[in-house]
Amino acid sequence: MIDLTRWEPASPNEVAERLSAVESPWWIAGGYAIEFAVGAPFREHADIDVLLLRRDQLAAQLALPGWEWWAAEPPGTLRPWAAGEILPPAVHDIWCRPSADAPWRIQFMLDEAEDADWVSRRDPRIRRPVADIGLINPDGLPYLAPEVQLLYKAKGARPKDERDFAAMQPKLDAAQRQWLREAMTLAYGEHPWKDRLTV
Repeated sequence: MIDLTRWEPASPNEVAERLSAVESPWWIAGGYAIEFAVGAPFREHADIDVLLLRRDQLAAQLALPGWEWWAAEPPGTLRPWAAGEILPPAVHDIWCRPSADAPWRIQFMLDEAEDADWVSRRDPRIRRPVADIGLINPDGLPYLAPEVQLLYKAKGARPKDERDFAAMQPKLDAAQRQWLREAMTLAYGEHPWKDRLTV
C-alpha cells in the first residue's frame, strides 16, 4: 500500500537547486506561487507543486536521477512512471521521492502548450504566451503568475484555495483581474469569485 499522506515537501530553493540544469521552462506553482505574489508567507504547505509543459515532461526524470517517479492516473491511482515514458494526455501529475521508503518531496504538474503558447487544460480557448505565464521572485525563483494559478484553484475552491484567493485578490491589478474574470467565464461560466474581481 502506497502512503499518499507522507510528505516532506522540498523547499522552493531546493527545487530550484535540483532543477538548475533543466533548460526547459518551469515554475513553482500552487500555494507557494500565491505566497510569492502576495510577498509574504501566510499558510502551511503540505506539498510543493512545480509546473512543466507537457512537451518537457522528461525534464523531471533528468533532474531527479535515481529518484522514484510516479504518475497519477485518473481517477487518482499512482503507478510507476518508467524512464523515458511519454505520459498520456490524461495524466497531469507526477509525484517524486528519493526512494521507496522516503516521503514524497516534489509534485510536478503538466500543462499543455502549442508552439509559443501555453494552453489551459481547463479550456483550450484560454491561452497566452509561455513567456507571460510566470514571474520571478526576489530570490530569482520562477513562479506561476497568480491569475493563472487562481484559475486552477477556482475549480475546486477548497478551503486553502479560498484562503489563497482572499490573500491575493486585493493585490491583483486591473489587467490580472480582467484576465481571470474572462478565463473563469470560459472555463466555469458563473463563479462566486467573479463578483470579487470587479475591474
